[in-house]
Amino acid sequence: MWSIGETARKLGVAVSALRYWDERGVVAPAARKSGNRFYGEDELHCLAVAKMLQDTGLLSLEEITTIVRGPVDGDSWRTAVNARLAAIHAQQQRLATAEAFLNHFLRCPNEDPVAGCPHLRKDTEAMLGSIT
Repeated sequence: MWSIGETARKLGVAVSALRYWDERGVVAPAARKSGNRFYGEDELHCLAVAKMLQDTGLLSLEEITTIVRGPVDGDSWRTAVNARLAAIHAQQQRLATAEAFLNHFLRCPNEDPVAGCPHLRKDTEAMLGSIT
């Protein structure tokens, strides 16, 4: 068993974060002795998974809680994972589109691609329909 301070150091988080996660139901300590929280191996594992998910910057604490708690709530963890994956895939598509546009701007021989690139003009006309 590890104290909350030891656990926080192992995870690289503040003690207050572990208290908050406990209050929010992410991971409860294995034991409380004299008002102090203590964590076992299983709790450390779950906390480490929660920290790894949080470090991605893509999941809410609610989603992390649902995932870490696992089958306690039926398949809700799977629903949360599938929803987040769908959002990530959509974000990847938007990023790929942005990357393609920005790379085109850099490769375009025209000094002012927005004003003078015929390829970009063709793309905007396709998007807007004929403006003439």
